[in-house]
Amino acid sequence: MIRATAPAPEPVVLNIDGQKIPLRFRRNAMARRMVLRLDSKSGGLVMTLPKRVGREEALRFVQQSRDWIVKTLAKHAAPAVIANGNTFLYRGKDHVLHFAGGRRGIVSLAGTIIQVPGDEAHAPRRLLDFLKKQALAELTEASRKYAKAMNAKYSKIVVRDQKSRWGSCSANGTLSYSWRLILAPDYVLDYVAAHEVAHLREMNHGPRFWRLVLTHCPYARAAKQWLKGNGREVHRYF
Repeated sequence: MIRATAPAPEPVVLNIDGQKIPLRFRRNAMARRMVLRLDSKSGGLVMTLPKRVGREEALRFVQQSRDWIVKTLAKHAAPAVIANGNTFLYRGKDHVLHFAGGRRGIVSLAGTIIQVPGDEAHAPRRLLDFLKKQALAELTEASRKYAKAMNAKYSKIVVRDQKSRWGSCSANGTLSYSWRLILAPDYVLDYVAAHEVAHLREMNHGPRFWRLVLTHCPYARAAKQWLKGNGREVHRYF
């Protein structure tokens, strides 16, 4: 007696760091193992199942592959187009880019318009320089504030394009931050500074660490939620 291949499970919607990601299954009687891949057209996930693998086993595999899913989605997120007239996220709010042309000057804000003077061909690079400069200034101010409040000392502050984390604290007291935090709301940038400065006192994520963070930054949970829900969006730029 030949046993028919079981139908594929019904599609599901995954919640990955606040993002709803569709997952559909396909059955392949010749497959020897489960294979998970990104569907570049839909932006969702597709999972190929051998004939004897059921829904529960498949979902366990998906859970074990969560880190891979997060990294893959971030890597394949459509990049934002940096162009005159386009919308740009800054300090958690949508702004409009205005490549003003004319003589070279400083990048400036006029309400919800970001004005970038000079040759339009160099406008994206000049905008990025402005963002990094702003990020360093804001993160330095926030770090100083929390270092004073927590009676902590850091050696220096650097701003980088950190792909896998928003900030870090080294054993020698160097605080490193992602420049992309300048794209987030003020309270989010503020929380990351509080988090990293707290590591100067507690190099762990234990109860004493979180007590220190929450004592000085009561909106930490809301900030963490924003980062989870908007991390992919922030990494679309540049």
